Amino acid sequence: DFLPLKCDACGEVFCKDHIRYDDHKCSSAYKKNVQVPVCPLCNTPIPVQKGEIPDIVVGAHIDKDCKYNPAQQKQKIFTNKCLKPGCKRKEMMKLLCEQCGGNFCIKHRHPLDHDCIGSSQPISKA
Repeated sequence: DFLPLKCDACGEVFCKDHIRYDDHKCSSAYKKNVQVPVCPLCNTPIPVQKGEIPDIVVGAHIDKDCKYNPAQQKQKIFTNKCLKPGCKRKEMMKLLCEQCGGNFCIKHRHPLDHDCIGSSQPISKA
């Protein structure tokens, strides 16, 4: 590679072997070589001031400010229990009956399937 390369931090020109900040001991590397650590639990970027050790700052965040909730990982998806007597099925989404307003599983969602008593009008079998 015969092209000279310009350092984006200090503006000096270097060959390909010395273009890295560490290779030419760049005095302005701190301006460009910035890394923001991320909390491994809540995936939040943690701001680190100049001179601070990132591991210590992330550890302090985990001890004080971390919003990670281990119970959130184990939340059950199927929480909508069928109201039909004897049925123990649970569904992910609520399936409300338009007549009685009860929550039922897919098998018992129709008024005829759960012996609906929601309205006094006769239910057609159509």
